[in-house]
Order: sequence, then structure tokens, then C-alpha cells
Amino acid sequence: MIRTVPRAATTSDTFNAVAEPRRREILDYLASRERPVSDVVEALGLPQPSVSKHLRVLRDVGLVDVRRDGRQMLYRTNAENIRPLHEWTSRFERYWRTQLTRVKQRAEQQSTRSDDETIKRRQS
Repeated sequence: MIRTVPRAATTSDTFNAVAEPRRREILDYLASRERPVSDVVEALGLPQPSVSKHLRVLRDVGLVDVRRDGRQMLYRTNAENIRPLHEWTSRFERYWRTQLTRVKQRAEQQSTRSDDETIKRRQS
């Protein structure tokens, strides 16, 4: 018998909320300044109902704040509530740097080998 573990609702915490790529795109877009929903729709090319749904999830977990200006709703990131995400992911930065260094070293070794083989062929 295969049991599946129920997945936490996307509105339950910040990590589940940002697991969705579109929400990360929205956060990236809102990072520079406060914007209305229509700007997000236009910039990301997503349907307005979809953007509104994603913004609601981000608002519910506290990653974005909203204020009303007349009839317009303006959204902005809540940097303070994004901090725990940053702090948690920064723990892995050393690992990523190590991995990138290894990839770079391997690429340089392969390039050197390739160059050496090319020189040998030309000399033959």
C-alpha cells in the first residue's frame, strides 16, 4: 500500500508559497518598487485572475503588503518577512560556491586538454 503524505497548503508558510515559480517571478518584479496588479499582469504576461490569486497567497503568508490608492491596489514586497527565506538559503551558499568552483575547474581542465590535443594534431 502506498501512502501519500498530504502536501501543506501553499498559504501555510513562506516556503510553500515561494515554491511556485510564478510567485517568485512576482516577488522579483515587485522587489524594486510598489506596483498595481495591472503592471504585474503586463510585465509577466499572466492572466489577471492568476496574478491576483498569486498575490493573495503572497499576501496571506506576509511576503507582500498591499495598500489601496483610490480604486487601485498597490503591492510591494515585505522585505522583513522575506528575511527568513534569505537566512535559510544563505546556509547553502558555501555549498553552491564549492560546486561552482568545481565546475569551473573541470571546464578549465577540459579546455586545456582540448587545446593540447588540437596543438598535437597540428604538429603531426
